Amino acid sequence: MSEAKTARLTAAQALVRFLTQQYVERDGRETQFFAGVWGIFGHGNLAGIGQALQEHPELRYYQARNEQAMVHAAAAFARMSLRLRAFACTSSIGPGATNMITGAAGATISRLPVLLLPGDVFARRNVAPILQQLESPSSQDLSVNDCFRPVSRYWDRINRPDQLVSALPEAMRVLTSPVETGAVTLALPQDVQAEAFDYPANLFQRRVWRIPRPEPEDALLERAAGAIRDSRAPLIIAGGGVVYSEAWEALARLAAQTGIPVAETQAGKGALPHDHPQNLGAVGVTGGLAANVAAREADLVIAAGTRLSDFTTASKTAFQHPHVPFIGVNVSEFDAHKHAALPLVADARVALERLAVRLKGFRVSPEYAARIGALRGQWVAEVDRVFAIRHGPPLSQGQVIDAVNAFSRPRDVVVCSAGSLPGDLHKLWRTRDPRGYQVEYGYSCMGYEIAGGLGVKMADPEREVYVLVGDGSYLMMSSEIVTSVQEGFKLIIVLLDNHGFASIGGLSQSLGSGGFGTRYRFRDANTGQLDGDVLPVDFAANALSLGAHAVRAVTHDDLCRALDEARARDRTTVIAVEVDGEERLPAYESWWDVPVAEVSEMEPVRAARRDYEESRRKERYHL
Repeated sequence: MSEAKTARLTAAQALVRFLTQQYVERDGRETQFFAGVWGIFGHGNLAGIGQALQEHPELRYYQARNEQAMVHAAAAFARMSLRLRAFACTSSIGPGATNMITGAAGATISRLPVLLLPGDVFARRNVAPILQQLESPSSQDLSVNDCFRPVSRYWDRINRPDQLVSALPEAMRVLTSPVETGAVTLALPQDVQAEAFDYPANLFQRRVWRIPRPEPEDALLERAAGAIRDSRAPLIIAGGGVVYSEAWEALARLAAQTGIPVAETQAGKGALPHDHPQNLGAVGVTGGLAANVAAREADLVIAAGTRLSDFTTASKTAFQHPHVPFIGVNVSEFDAHKHAALPLVADARVALERLAVRLKGFRVSPEYAARIGALRGQWVAEVDRVFAIRHGPPLSQGQVIDAVNAFSRPRDVVVCSAGSLPGDLHKLWRTRDPRGYQVEYGYSCMGYEIAGGLGVKMADPEREVYVLVGDGSYLMMSSEIVTSVQEGFKLIIVLLDNHGFASIGGLSQSLGSGGFGTRYRFRDANTGQLDGDVLPVDFAANALSLGAHAVRAVTHDDLCRALDEARARDRTTVIAVEVDGEERLPAYESWWDVPVAEVSEMEPVRAARRDYEESRRKERYHL
């Protein structure tokens, strides 16, 4: 190659320069894809990627406190950005790399683009074994980074600097694909990062990746419209694909035009505003009465942008009509075919717009419309009833959700992930903005919440972000409070202290195990169990030590005053409020398949097993 057409760079320098030139385009709007690089440096990436980032300050470096947390922040940023922007995350070799695996799994399960750049052991091998290297007697081409393979949508190890020329475009193809996106891992041996190569100069030219909107097949679209016209009790289930494709207006028009009711998954919540006449609210295990009754009675289900997980289908018990067919609207062929559906493999917005045209003149019967109106009215009244309860102190979880929901503004965002909070939020939170509900429930990872809230805030700094987190998740990963303070990304963190793992505690009790191992208590010398006094954890003092402002709230009025104070502050505030972990919402005619011991000496377990076997009879194959 001639000198004019090449650029001599180290592999790390070439990688960073490439990232600065990647853009995406959808509907004529171009966006720079990478917003920056999260990282924690060690001997596996300091002299490689770390040095390269110093030469390219336009690709901003963000300093995390935990490798898992930085991947969560990156995933939340991508989600809030509708997958049109992303972060890269770099770590050293060994524990720094493996700390990212949990975050990688969450990103891939929830189909969110994150580029992972873990350092790796020497490609030239002569100094092996190095510090933190996993040795294998069966292969020298193996490291801990091979653990990323099953949780990555694309995985590669760059053993020579010239391999980047082919690997980087493939990585971008996957990251920008609405179907294939997830975690992409490029394992980077530390010696290779520092090696130079004459790279083709056009590798670093500005490149725009178009995000397509695939059209549904006409013949299948006509069949789908015919099936809807022939139905008497159709139901739309709106999933995350509706939000990612910005299909909320198309969905609202279709629902208003036809009268077909809409139920929302966790990822799809916000696809319709809570007060839309056709919005029945949450469906499934964490769903409400209106949507779950409509699902049970539906004689046709239009699954739009959802992968129909067990929480959405209530472990295949939600849809009880004897001959219920499905229409799968999904950009992914794999998901569009689930439940033997008529597959409309297409962008959700395009498919819903095309269906609206084909369904011109169709409207559900007056009887069905009245039934849906009655169900919706009953559910609105039930949420009002829950919010009106004045329990304690300690407060109920529903009271806290009510206070935050009422205090927040229409464009504010709520963030959550694990425990009993996501279920109560799914039922109760009244969404007013399509991106105002950012509850990660694909992986439901404890510790995601604060890091996820940081990622959401970084994606849209003009919005107030409310992180609702239980004491269990907070104790697992609160370190990114420091990062939020360092970078000036203000969060309002409402920490609900129920003295343990309340969600699993409730599940344990329902299965006859009495909440074993789920409470934060001292070990009792007499019983030998963890059933002594409550642990005296001072969460407000902990938050203060991390640089946040902190407030303790005991009563409902305390909480409202604390929220007002937090809004006025210019930095992250943690509001610690004790809640009653035994005050729970009903199941609202839903069920989740968690097997109970078939034999036991404990009578509560035997009783739970009998109930389990009875409930399991409702499970169905949709063929």
